Amino acid sequence: MVYNKGMKILGIETSCDETAAAVVEDGVKILSNVVVSQIDIFAAYGGVIPEVAARSHLEAMLPVVDKALEDAHCDWGDIDAIAVTHAPGLLGSLLVGTLTARTLAILHNKPLYAVHHLKSHVYANWISDGQKDDFPSFPLLALVVSGGHTQILYMPGHNQFEIIGTTHDDAVGECFDKVAKILGLPYPGGPSISKAASSGDADKYKLPHPKVAGLDFSFSGLKTAVLRTVQKELGVPISYPSHQLKDLLSAQQVNDFAASFQKTAVAILVEKLKKALEQYPDAKSVVVAGGVSANAELKKQVHEMVSSLASGEPEIRAYFPALSLAGDNGAMVGAACYFEIQSGVEPVDPYSLNIYPRISIES
Repeated sequence: MVYNKGMKILGIETSCDETAAAVVEDGVKILSNVVVSQIDIFAAYGGVIPEVAARSHLEAMLPVVDKALEDAHCDWGDIDAIAVTHAPGLLGSLLVGTLTARTLAILHNKPLYAVHHLKSHVYANWISDGQKDDFPSFPLLALVVSGGHTQILYMPGHNQFEIIGTTHDDAVGECFDKVAKILGLPYPGGPSISKAASSGDADKYKLPHPKVAGLDFSFSGLKTAVLRTVQKELGVPISYPSHQLKDLLSAQQVNDFAASFQKTAVAILVEKLKKALEQYPDAKSVVVAGGVSANAELKKQVHEMVSSLASGEPEIRAYFPALSLAGDNGAMVGAACYFEIQSGVEPVDPYSLNIYPRISIES
């Protein structure tokens, strides 16, 4: 692979509810990383409203791009390429980002690259302050865990992705959000459940592990199991409105349910990842990516599991992105684009680039 030293890429990300832009050098060094989040807007609703998200992107997009260039001490003459998330995500949100990137590419005569959102999350593990030299080794397994996706990928090399496990229904991040709503915890559910779990008894409530063949996942049943267990604990019928259960729970019950759910969800992820490592013994690294990678319990259990498998063999390393890069951001888009370029991917036509709200990373 030929590395172009000093290549500066402007990455733009608007797949959901973060308006983000960043300048990344050589795929690993952040020169700027600007993120405007809409979490405060959607906290009252317990989830993202697509039309509101798109309108918010419209207001923030150009100021965010300008700020990213300013923070990087760059002008358009310093930018070598523009990268933008074009799939998957919310249709309106993707449109704002891609139309912005297309227009900028035409105005400033810059090559434009279309990047898959999950690929970006994986490549967040390569980003550092520019001094890091400890990068994941290939072949590797990537556990992608976010609000919209739960997958295990096999990567024999850069920009090569094979889906070996995926969810049949809810993503794990979505499950965190829905359980948080049942317990009356704020959106987004991942951080709020993690915080409540720190004061709870993870063994208080026994929750099931869905039986799904192979390396696939299912989290819909776990969400329902939490709901039914809460109803049983409170002595109310299953017809009792789920949004009213939080009013009957004590603070300690909320903490115990949060801890029990988190322990089960993380155990399901780690069990499948361990099984994947057994089926792919050539894997030299494990990469965890996506918003749920910020979960401290997941990080702890993955590191413990990977260490237990070493047992004298060549060491398998586990990698997690920095907490600031676990969620959606433009830096990861720029990093993924850089490795696309080094893998021979050609730029797209800015006049015809399309968006794909639902498309596989293998495509």
